[in-house]
Amino acid sequence: MKKSRPIDLTFGAVFVCLMAIGANIAVWFPMLAIPIGGASVPLSLQTFFATLAGLMLGKRLGSMAMVTYIAVGAAGVPVFANMHAGPMVLISPTGGFILSFVFVAFVTGFIAEQGQKPSTPIYTTASLFGLAANYGIGVTYMYVAMNTWLELGISYLAAWSSMIPFLLKDIGLACLAAIFMVTLSRRMPARWLDAQHNLSAER
Repeated sequence: MKKSRPIDLTFGAVFVCLMAIGANIAVWFPMLAIPIGGASVPLSLQTFFATLAGLMLGKRLGSMAMVTYIAVGAAGVPVFANMHAGPMVLISPTGGFILSFVFVAFVTGFIAEQGQKPSTPIYTTASLFGLAANYGIGVTYMYVAMNTWLELGISYLAAWSSMIPFLLKDIGLACLAAIFMVTLSRRMPARWLDAQHNLSAER
């Protein structure tokens, strides 16, 4: 396995910070938090940044950045939504969405790496598949949590229905991430993109 370059580690750290910022937009704008089944679910940009991490860093480094983000939050740094921290957040009804960010970055990065050059169709496909992993894991986890330790008795269909506003928002942001990454790739130094493509191919 090829060693990570300093620039890769730097971008990984940047995405850890971006995830923390994206998680806490509702702290500054409380109207972006929506109550669902007794729990308050804030609108955030976490899925957008997790998707962008996969597109920009690839499946390995992107998912490693998400693992780092989760580890930092679980260790006690308030980087989760509403400035929360600690391992208990991961077993809350929305904890599955946090855990799913690792898979979002991996799936998005894996599909994006199949393209020979930056492409809006490939990046959009990658982003939407990453979003599917996000909601597939997150909603299922929320359903299990609400029907077990919270004892709310919500149906699986109701769990999905409650997430429609968030899903519509994230579909739009997934497409935006793809367009943004294609535009960004045209402005990045060609040597960085070539090195990143070669690094991904060697994995």
